[in-house]
Amino acid sequence: MKKMIVLLHGVGSRGDDLRGLGKYWSQTLGDVLVASPDGPSHFDMGPGFQWFSVNGITEETRAGRIADARAAFNATINGLLEKHDVQPGRDKLVLAGFSQGAIMSLDALVNGQWPLAAVVAFSGRLASPRPWQPASNTPVLLVHGMSDPVITWKESERAAAALGDAGINADTYFEPGVPHTLTANGAMKAASFLQPLLNRVD
Repeated sequence: MKKMIVLLHGVGSRGDDLRGLGKYWSQTLGDVLVASPDGPSHFDMGPGFQWFSVNGITEETRAGRIADARAAFNATINGLLEKHDVQPGRDKLVLAGFSQGAIMSLDALVNGQWPLAAVVAFSGRLASPRPWQPASNTPVLLVHGMSDPVITWKESERAAAALGDAGINADTYFEPGVPHTLTANGAMKAASFLQPLLNRVD
């Protein structure tokens, strides 16, 4: 059985920006593949990449942009699965994202795209269009700084409640005084969350 974590960056960033997290988790979690792909399109407001455009985005248009991003997102993940001969269900697949990457991780969860061993969402929100078709037994951890000026931590609080209503138990870890960033404490909390899940024999 293989274990794979796919790290998904935020808008205007790139996969290499999560290399430090990937290295830490590889050292901490043991025999696990870690991939951190670039988003499928160039950021249309500066350098880097994106999973979907945020140019002119509103609360009313966000869900539609997420839905439109699914085909390219799925192709990116499926390409990695094929490259590494990972079969979700037989093998353990974890999606872990920051900001826009967290949005897409949660979308893959509620869209039921793959059987997932876990989802970790840093500084994100659940904005996926309904209806949802989630796998109810997927463990979820939502990590968010409570001084985030970009995506308020209340979004993770709302996401946990919405996932609970959908039959998914989501753990939360809120960090006082932390802005829109990924911290060492958040990374360690997520490692502690993932370790028993990846080492469990189902």
